[in-house]
Amino acid sequence: MRLLVDEALQDAVAHRLAVAGHDTTHVRILGLAGHTDDEVMALAVADERVLVTTDTDFGTILALTGATGPSVLLLRGIRDAVDERVDVLLDVLPRVEHVLSEGAVVVIEPDRYRIRYLPIDDA
Repeated sequence: MRLLVDEALQDAVAHRLAVAGHDTTHVRILGLAGHTDDEVMALAVADERVLVTTDTDFGTILALTGATGPSVLLLRGIRDAVDERVDVLLDVLPRVEHVLSEGAVVVIEPDRYRIRYLPIDDA
């Protein structure tokens, strides 16, 4: 899976996901640290990458705009420790890879994960 790790997460998270076999990069490596959420999302769409973040703004933007991408993996309530973040991602990714490839926001919490398909339509 092609992943783009947001600056809200450590560079080491991206490195460990890459070592585990995922095509992963970090926004800092791409020179996007400090760039707007819209710019980060545009890059994820252009590079066909799933955005990995703890920033709820990305889901909000997707909901407000009705966009069909990028897919987002949102960590909520997961401790800041690199090991914990990587472990939970590696545990959940195989279960949600198919929905992420179709367009979804997957919220990963300590005891569960939730899937919201894109585009988000609350009407």
